Formats: sequence, structure tokens, C-alpha cells
Amino acid sequence: MRLEKDFIRFTIIPDQGTQVWAQLPIDTIFEEESYICESNTGAINLEVPIGALHRALRSAVSAKLSNLRLTKKGNVPLLALTIRATSWTTTSNALDIPETAAATDHSSSTIDNSATTATATTRPSGTGPRERETVITQEIPIKVLHESAVEGLHQPRCRDPDVNILLPSLIQLKSISERFTKLATTNSSNKTSSAGIGSGAGATSTTTPSLSSPKLELSANMHGSLKVAVGTDAFRISSVWTDLLNPSLDPGQLDEGRELGQLPSERMREVPADDEAGWAKVRIDGKDWSRILSVGRLNPRVVACKDSFSFCIYFGGDMGLMNEWG
Repeated sequence: MRLEKDFIRFTIIPDQGTQVWAQLPIDTIFEEESYICESNTGAINLEVPIGALHRALRSAVSAKLSNLRLTKKGNVPLLALTIRATSWTTTSNALDIPETAAATDHSSSTIDNSATTATATTRPSGTGPRERETVITQEIPIKVLHESAVEGLHQPRCRDPDVNILLPSLIQLKSISERFTKLATTNSSNKTSSAGIGSGAGATSTTTPSLSSPKLELSANMHGSLKVAVGTDAFRISSVWTDLLNPSLDPGQLDEGRELGQLPSERMREVPADDEAGWAKVRIDGKDWSRILSVGRLNPRVVACKDSFSFCIYFGGDMGLMNEWG
């Protein structure tokens, strides 16, 4: 994670699977008036465990206010996420203890407020429910990286895509893709189970199932068509979208001396729609594809560029750009 004055950048480079390069304006995530980035170099580079950050952020979904701070505990740098959430108690006391229990239980107890504190708003005299505010702080151990450690990180360059296509509703596309993956997985599991049945006394057979999910076949052309398919020995199914948009690249972004008509995508546009040669195809792991489609929660415009396979996500206007490679 790289924090700058105007942008925040996320770079994910796993040992295998989908790579992510995302650069977002600060106001996409933070409130600009409360965002402070102090650094001698103008940027702060952090190595953050994705799993811990994801769990912390999920807990803040229903919070009315959240605050993220870079701090230290001893010599250990931390990201501290503080969230404030409110709820209504079912009884008249702030801690939601049943009245009968509160009246009869005289045992001593200690409440540790180091991680969570609760306060109740004042209500007029009476016995109705009360609003309770909970403050929770989660601390995520991180590494602060020197500028020299990240100077080699840069946005990957991919070859010119064969097809640029604006994808349909990601919610619908994700639902259909997951259904196809589940069908292929079930078929593969049934086949593995049946392989263990032998004939004759004492006959046995052991088959180790594959740990990877089925491969989906994605194909598209420059005439607004997109196809998602999956096939096994037993069946092959596909779903096709038509009348999608095929955006052209901005001529101003081309290298000097190159013309728009020289791009592979523009040459593919000249191939007739009914010609198989005009379709670009890739195969991608079903689970990886499903994770990529989860960006639909951000409500972006999404362009799939069929080459190795790159997936460009454009936010409204000039808000930002996220690239994913598989």
C-alpha cells in the first residue's frame, strides 16, 4: 500500500493467481478534510497482510464512523482501525443485562475497556430500550518500507489487447460463472467417486481429486459479443451476451508514429462478426474469475482486454483505474 497526497495505491503480487495494480483518488476511500499524509518523501509505503486488513474492514461495514491511523506500539508499526457503531438495547440499561439478572447477581466483575468501550445516550426516565455506542479498535501489524525497496514496482505493461469489450452486469456475470464452475466441479467429483468402484474380490482404486477449480473459457469479439463456457467429458454449456460496447483506445495514448488502425483490436474489428477468427479466447480458473468479478460491488465501468488476460476497471469519470492480471 502506498499513501500519497492525492492517491492511494494497492499492489498485490502473489506467488500465483491474480495480480492487482490499483491507483485510487483519496476521496474514493477517505474524507479529504480528515486525510493527513506526512512524509519527507511525499509518500508512505506499507506492507500490509491482506487477510488481516480484509477482516478489519469487513467489521466496519455497519459502523457510523471509522478512522484509520498509522501508529506504533513499542517498535512495532501498526495500522489502527477504530470504528464506532450504535445499537439499541432490548432493556433499559446500557449493557443490555436483563433486569432480573441485574437485580439478583451481586458477583464482582471486571470489564476490560482497552479494546471495546460502550456508552449509552441519556433517555428520559422510563424503562424503554436505550441506544448504545460501541468503540472498537483493531491493530494490524505492518512493515514500513523504504522508498528504495519499492522503486522497482511499476504498473505492468501488457501487449496490445486483441479485444476490448465493456462487460455486462458483473452481478449477473458472476452468478452464471459460479453456476458453471459448480456444475463442472460436481461432475468432476462424481467421476472421481465412480473411479473408486472396482470389480471382483478385493479390487480397489484410489484417485486423488484435483485441487484447482475448473477452467472457464472466456471469448469475445469486436462486434459486442461475449461468451462464457465450461466443458467436461460429459457436457459443454455456454452463455452468450450480445450488443455490448467495444470501446476504442484513445489515439492520444498511442506511441509516437503508431496509428489506431495498426492495433490488433482494430484489425479484429474488421473481421466479420460470424467469422470464428474474430474471437479472442482465454481460459481462466473459475475461482480466480469469481474473485475478480467481486469488484462489481464498487459499481465501476469494467473493460476486459483479452490477451494474457488483463482486466481494466474504470471508475466514474477520471476517478481512478484498477488493473488486474491473471
